[in-house]
Amino acid sequence: MADAATSPDPDLVSALRALSNPVRLQLLLWLREPERHFPMDKAIADPGEVGVCVSHIQAKAGLAQSTVSAYLAELQRAGLVRATRVGKWTHYRRDERRIAGLVAQLGETL
Repeated sequence: MADAATSPDPDLVSALRALSNPVRLQLLLWLREPERHFPMDKAIADPGEVGVCVSHIQAKAGLAQSTVSAYLAELQRAGLVRATRVGKWTHYRRDERRIAGLVAQLGETL
């Protein structure tokens, strides 16, 4: 077993675990360009500012709402997306600063 000085950062491991699921990775890719992948005419808030409504993500994914919510919660725990409540709806957007930091950290680690 590796010592603490050479062990991977737990946050990096969490992010990589979140990205290891193809559906979670697809959700993150869609959220990179929300105006391209989701219907803007039905948005109740600015997708660039607050994100995409979970109902729109669920409709595009074609999965149960509970499954999509679980996937987004995993991405949120890993710090890859941020959630914002607008009324009774939760909107998700990418955390670009965290993603850039993760890419840099991965480059340094590997």
